[in-house]
Amino acid sequence: MNILAMFKPNRDAKHYPGFGAVGVLFFTFLYLPILVIIAYSFNSNRIVSVWQGFSWQWYASALQNEGLLNSLRVSLTVALFATLVATVIAVSAALVLERGQNVKHAKLSQGVVNLPLMLPEIVFAVAILILFSQLGIQSGMLKLILAHSAFCIPFAFLPIRARLQGMDNNLEQAAQDLYATPLVTFRRITLPLIAPGIFAGSMLSFVISMDDFITSNIVSGGGATTLPVYIFSLVKQGVSPELNAISTLIMVASLLIATPCWLIAKRSR
Repeated sequence: MNILAMFKPNRDAKHYPGFGAVGVLFFTFLYLPILVIIAYSFNSNRIVSVWQGFSWQWYASALQNEGLLNSLRVSLTVALFATLVATVIAVSAALVLERGQNVKHAKLSQGVVNLPLMLPEIVFAVAILILFSQLGIQSGMLKLILAHSAFCIPFAFLPIRARLQGMDNNLEQAAQDLYATPLVTFRRITLPLIAPGIFAGSMLSFVISMDDFITSNIVSGGGATTLPVYIFSLVKQGVSPELNAISTLIMVASLLIATPCWLIAKRSR
């Protein structure tokens, strides 16, 4: 009877036997390697596994690395354009599918929008590379922007659509009853209410674009190397304190992007 009482459905999970130990092991396994990378990024020794002393030299070396800075500029340019294109398309698709009247093949259209999420990325990358080859597109930067825009659309679409689904339709109907045009209704009512969803979707698209490796590695051409591809080329040469410093800077940048998103989402709830 006591054993059955321990596994009641309404029992708090943290009170299950061994839950605390498993939780500690899980978070240790997850975050300890990250803490090791951060710690050894301050190692003055060129040999990664041997601690010699505290130093900022590898951060200075990383920030003076021309190849790193060029790849960062490429990644930021691609991510910004891809985020803009994906967000505009996602907002349009969400408005049509959620607010459109008698939209034909709505389920099919929704499946097409979310298709990049269901396809293996390697399949998507090869397919879009073949398409670019058939269209004769040679610019590496243009190919990256188009490819990233395509697979970022569902990541922007889902938060925006969820925000529209949770929005009260009576507000838009009240605006129309007061003779507001569809454009005014969208600008004064709909857009401010779905703004948190748009922001979350655009930030998610930006992070996904910055983090992408497979598609970027397959699609990119000469002079258009993204940051993940550049870091992979460094890893093939061996792990160095400079690589640890680069990884730490990327983690800090990710936190600076993710924290405002979390705060805005918390405030909107």
